[in-house]
Amino acid sequence: MPNFCAAPNCTRKSTQSDLAFFRFPRDPARCQKWVENCRRADLEDKTPDQLNKHYRLCAKHFETSMICRTSPYRTVLRDNAIPTIFDLTSHLNNPHSRHRKRIKELSEDEIRTLKQKKIEEASEQEQETNSNAQNPSAEVGNQQDGNVLPLTLEEKENKEYLKSLFEILILMGKQNIPLDGHEADEIPEGLFAPDNFQALLECRINSGEEVLRKRFETTAVNTLFCSKAQQRQMLEICESCIREETLREVRDSHFFSIITDDVVDIAGEEHLPVLVRFVDEAHNLREEFVGFLPYEADAEILAVKFHTTITEKWGLNMEYCRGQAYIVSSGFSSKMKVVASRLLEKYPQAVYTLCSSCALNSWLAKSVPVIGVSVALGTIEEVCSFFHRSPQLLLELDNVISVLFQNSEERGKELKEICHSQWTGRHDAFEILVDLLQALVLCLDGINSDTNIRWNNCIAGRAFVLCSAVTDFDFIVTIVVLKNVLSFTRAFGKNLQGQTSDVFFAASSLTAVLHSLNEVMENIEVYHEFWFEEATNLAAKLDIQMKLPGKFRRAQQGNLESQLTSESYYKDTLSVPTVEHIIQELKDIFSEQHLKALKCLSLVPSVMGQLKFNTSEEHHADMYRSDLPNPDTLSAELHCWRIKWKHRGKDIELPSTIYEALHLPDIKFFPNVYALLKVLCILPVMKVENERYENGRKRLKAYLRNTLTDQRSSNLALLNINFDIKHDLDLMVDTYIKLYTNKPELPTNNSETIENP
Repeated sequence: MPNFCAAPNCTRKSTQSDLAFFRFPRDPARCQKWVENCRRADLEDKTPDQLNKHYRLCAKHFETSMICRTSPYRTVLRDNAIPTIFDLTSHLNNPHSRHRKRIKELSEDEIRTLKQKKIEEASEQEQETNSNAQNPSAEVGNQQDGNVLPLTLEEKENKEYLKSLFEILILMGKQNIPLDGHEADEIPEGLFAPDNFQALLECRINSGEEVLRKRFETTAVNTLFCSKAQQRQMLEICESCIREETLREVRDSHFFSIITDDVVDIAGEEHLPVLVRFVDEAHNLREEFVGFLPYEADAEILAVKFHTTITEKWGLNMEYCRGQAYIVSSGFSSKMKVVASRLLEKYPQAVYTLCSSCALNSWLAKSVPVIGVSVALGTIEEVCSFFHRSPQLLLELDNVISVLFQNSEERGKELKEICHSQWTGRHDAFEILVDLLQALVLCLDGINSDTNIRWNNCIAGRAFVLCSAVTDFDFIVTIVVLKNVLSFTRAFGKNLQGQTSDVFFAASSLTAVLHSLNEVMENIEVYHEFWFEEATNLAAKLDIQMKLPGKFRRAQQGNLESQLTSESYYKDTLSVPTVEHIIQELKDIFSEQHLKALKCLSLVPSVMGQLKFNTSEEHHADMYRSDLPNPDTLSAELHCWRIKWKHRGKDIELPSTIYEALHLPDIKFFPNVYALLKVLCILPVMKVENERYENGRKRLKAYLRNTLTDQRSSNLALLNINFDIKHDLDLMVDTYIKLYTNKPELPTNNSETIENP
């Protein structure tokens, strides 16, 4: 949507002009001055947040000294900028015209007050001028702060030099080139091989870049041209500037959600990848990667650092956070739950939800606090990864499936297709595994004992280890129990990842799911007996001996009175804690607030239609009342919204997603509905309708997949994942000079050298 200038008698809009448009400031004092100078009475009763969100002034209303053009595509105002140039008289030439932006007529007292204020401001400026005349050094300092003094030749050359260094670092980040080259112990004695950064630097010097060549020629031959410390400082600035471009859009959008992905290893240290969800100015739901947070073993310390980084380092206001979700593997789940709880204590509207990119059953299984479950899940992932190492391994598995499913070709064909995908994240992953288990065991056995030596020792050895793991009775019992327990949540979880109407009706079915699981818990003896029998039959089919885990058997060797059987052991250590945990986890993740939010999805016209337009969004939307621009008119607006779709034309289809509703041409006439849809859209449980705007997660996975652990860098990762975000080299250079030096950094003595090209 175009931006219209809020100034009286100004008809400019962003689509018809190259002028910059500026939001009203959120600072109450500055915002008040903007409103006073605009002379629009209708703006006086609006809050700074409302003005910042809905009103703009074009650059024509500011003195040129108040505007900074930091790059060809970025124009900003100075921190103290006040609009002073307004046309307050041209409308008088046509007194019969209608003015939407009506100018406020000032009374005599107001005119007198305004004149007095201008006299005081002029007096203050005169005093400041006299003070500067008495203290010339202060005047110079002020001029430098305002970038008034022209740069010296040395300063210009230094900026060009730093710009070249930043260009190399950004190139390395975007192309995923590690900073380091060969390891020191790999280089033959007497041969100098610079790291990748130094090599690219030398390449640019050799290609004739005068700024770099001039700097190089004045550098001692036994010094490092750009030290590791300087590289690190510059990378931190690159990361901060690139991240800030995204965070600026997040702040402009107001509301956002926080999502973390699974813990990853960055150069030997564990980190949490963090993504944010928000709706941009074009009404598109986006999920963007904003950085890594160092992982802490202590959950309370992690919660504090998590909050501090997001609010203080990244500058996001958590008061506007409307959702949080954490995708973590077994072992980390309980700690991230503590983080979620601490944030909820401070920010009750930051609803803790499931993430749309993770199947509910997969998420529940990972959160079960049973060691056997964690081990089994790790084994399943390793088996899936093993067969995806090469097409030959998948072909071998296909051949075994064909033999085993000769009498059920349709199921065999289906299983082959599933095996070629990342099936471990599916809702029915454990049902698939039980059906596939015999084929997996036979295939792994065949690879390990192949007499034709088709497989190398590494693959054959790995097949042997995995075959031993999947033929362990503890593994068999675990996957059978998980399959049966999670069968009660499978349909519910699948609906949560379905269409908007599926998500809405899923919220109503949670009670039935919990009722079924509670019934299982009350009759766990009977249910476990069936599950254990299924596990023993599967083990017998695969010729696997039924036995207790070795650790437990060794602990019981001296206890002659122990009457514990395998069935009762697995009931107490596996079935009972798993069912209890899943019941509690469902209650925690689907809190009353979360369910209320999902009930608000009846705002989507297709859901309204399925409910025969007999909906009651106002009751459920009460939790978001403070987020609405005009909460007092919500009831009337919702009524108009229902009437609009109930009495639509026959050829008009009902929008079926929030994405479609947000892009309706007349959505601007329903500001409260728009605000509600925007908040609902960013909840992590809602899927990103347009895949183009879910690049953050995909690129993160690609970076982790394509980069060796010891070559990963949190700084370079952000540049690589956000390679399409515009970067302002001038801003990076200015930031570096301001933070670290006002002079060219002297090269650092180092044993490594760059020979004269």
